Amino acid sequence: MNLQERAGEVRSRIAEACKRSGRDRDSVEIIAVTKYVSLETARDVVDLGYNKIGENRWQDVKPKWEALGSRVEWHFIGHLQTNKVKDVIGKFSYIHSLDRLSLAKEINKRAEALGTAVHCLIQLNISGEESKYGLEPEQFFPFVEQVRNFPYIRIAGLMTMAPYESEPEQTRPIFRALRQLRDECNKRALLDYEIHHLSMGMSNDFEVAVEEGATWVRLGSILVGKE
Repeated sequence: MNLQERAGEVRSRIAEACKRSGRDRDSVEIIAVTKYVSLETARDVVDLGYNKIGENRWQDVKPKWEALGSRVEWHFIGHLQTNKVKDVIGKFSYIHSLDRLSLAKEINKRAEALGTAVHCLIQLNISGEESKYGLEPEQFFPFVEQVRNFPYIRIAGLMTMAPYESEPEQTRPIFRALRQLRDECNKRALLDYEIHHLSMGMSNDFEVAVEEGATWVRLGSILVGKE
């Protein structure tokens, strides 16, 4: 299938997942993950109307960022090293991978220098896989209580990655647990505002994630293809 056909297929599958779970289709948005495709393909994706773009390395995204610039809402979706924060702040609208206090301190410091708040998602390793980054669930609430003291960080939501499963249904407990953590955080009023977004679900399991409350699904090969 070409890009338009893949996009149509994805939209249809998200709509069906929303229907099954009684959700408004407009409550789910796609982050097009373009980290493995060329600038030309990324431009085609944006021309098709996908203005939320996910990337995970500044050195790779730089030519795309320079070419597409303000047409795109940029999402940093990869592990962020503390010494790379300076490259990301001011260029990405959202950082999906806040997972430790040292990173929060650096983001806050750099954001203060720019005089702007940075929207971050707290990354959680719900599955407990050693190969994945993110806080363990039991670390989440103490971490929120620490981060709320950083005035230049705004927590926009939570993010997780589920294990790759041949049966996507097996990922459901992962996504459900993330939603429950968000809801409990809001119930406890740990912040002086409610957090909203759930960044969860990728090409293999996005329909299950939508059924469990994802507001952003991060779609790479199934949408933008491979090169």
